[in-house]
Amino acid sequence: MDLLGYTAEEYIGRQISEFHADAGTIAEILTRLAAGEKLVRFPARLRAGDGSIKHVEVTSSAQFRNGQFLHTRCFTSDVTEIVEVRRQLLRKEEEMHQILEALPAAVYTTDAQGKIAYYNRAAAELAGREPVIGVDEWCVTFRLFTADGQPLPHDECPMAIALKENRPVRDVEAMAQRPDGAMFPFLPFPTPMHNKDGELVGAVNMLVNISDRKLAEANQKLLLDELNHRVKNNMAMLYALIRSSERESKSTEARGVLGNAAQRVGAMAAAQQTLYTEHSRSGVDARDFVDAVCKSTNRAFSEGVTLHIDVEPQFLPNEVTMPLALVINELLTNAAKHGCDAAGNCQIWISLVRADGDFVLTVRDDGPGFNFADTGKRSSGTGLISGLVRQLRGTFSEMHRQICKPTAGLKV
Repeated sequence: MDLLGYTAEEYIGRQISEFHADAGTIAEILTRLAAGEKLVRFPARLRAGDGSIKHVEVTSSAQFRNGQFLHTRCFTSDVTEIVEVRRQLLRKEEEMHQILEALPAAVYTTDAQGKIAYYNRAAAELAGREPVIGVDEWCVTFRLFTADGQPLPHDECPMAIALKENRPVRDVEAMAQRPDGAMFPFLPFPTPMHNKDGELVGAVNMLVNISDRKLAEANQKLLLDELNHRVKNNMAMLYALIRSSERESKSTEARGVLGNAAQRVGAMAAAQQTLYTEHSRSGVDARDFVDAVCKSTNRAFSEGVTLHIDVEPQFLPNEVTMPLALVINELLTNAAKHGCDAAGNCQIWISLVRADGDFVLTVRDDGPGFNFADTGKRSSGTGLISGLVRQLRGTFSEMHRQICKPTAGLKV
């Protein structure tokens, strides 16, 4: 009575079919009961007294006597709220599918075992094929390769790793081949999915085609290589011209100035050469960079000057390379000038390390040293160093220690 809102007088004695909203459903129920079949949680819809519809599940069986159908016993459960929740979930799922279909990015899902459970139209177009739901595994693509072109089995692809290790996988490039043989690079974003209990139930993956980006990077690399090549050649020509002028000059003072200028251009040319040969376009290997600059500067020293280079392998941003090359050149020149004995022999140590987030450059020698406080203001070399240090937003100091000769230190 409470379920449908009828009084006993309104309910008892009437045909049960009058309370069912679907004539075909109650006809099937009565037919199956009359045949002796027991119904368990059979779905139906009942019409309440206020005109509303109740979704129910019916469990019922009939009693027979001498083969005659006497009556039925029926247990009816109200599942209206459950049905409504299911409808909402189905509607949300349909909306989500519409959103995924509208996305220009390729999206697909798998179950916990890696079987393809869903894919949108963009995924099929990117892969160049129609994946087979429940059959294809791990990825919608035809064939996979690593970024460097090595074959990549599907069960070792990023999606497989995400499911096997139950973790998202990021920053991994791969190559895919379509059935027609066309290749394209892509970035996958596989992410595991879990139920409310935290159990792995599958994963979702988005494949981003980066062909345009790769083409842009290739064009950029081509332009940068051409630019670096021209700058390197121009610096080499400038270095040769300055050296030629130095040799031809009759003035001792002019030869000194030209020699210093040539050394500085040579240091910059060495730095540029390192930039030109590096694979990265945003920086260089610090060890290769310092080694190249030191070798260039050392060509102007006597054979008695020995350089000891100690640089930790680390990434050096492009924007600091040119100022740092000039600083190294000036420090080495000062060390060779003031640290060598009468025979032109001296030891120079150069180190570049990372400490507390800063780059620390240290140059020291085994000579008698000089007073930086007296020479720094009037020396063009030390004046240049001070200006470059300010450009690098660093500090420059002369440090005296008991166990070694004077040391020049640059902290950036």
